[in-house]
Amino acid sequence: MKKRLLANVIGCACLILTTAAEARTSYDGPWNLVFVTQRGSCDPTYNFSVNINDGVVSHPNLVKFTGYVGRSGAVRASVTVHDKYAAGSGRLTRDAGRGIWSGHSGSGRCSGYWTAQRSN
Repeated sequence: MKKRLLANVIGCACLILTTAAEARTSYDGPWNLVFVTQRGSCDPTYNFSVNINDGVVSHPNLVKFTGYVGRSGAVRASVTVHDKYAAGSGRLTRDAGRGIWSGHSGSGRCSGYWTAQRSN
């Protein structure tokens, strides 16, 4: 259960990475996200699908998040769910993205990288 909640936290963090600072961005549309854990006891990978509409990410499990993508595609985001926290940064293009993430659940810490691919 702890891993599932951390998965949701990490998922939300990456979702935030695609949140846009202004409406009608070139990042709008459906995206598939993959989170890979490189350090820590989290599950090896997490997969999420999200939709961005007018620069806003929609996902049913978002609780508390902040995140922006700049005109250059640079992104930074964080999410908190109860005592779980994750943050990430990276870069998006029109069709793909990549970055790093780290987080904690109580005393357990995890980190890795994320990738994003626009869905068709």
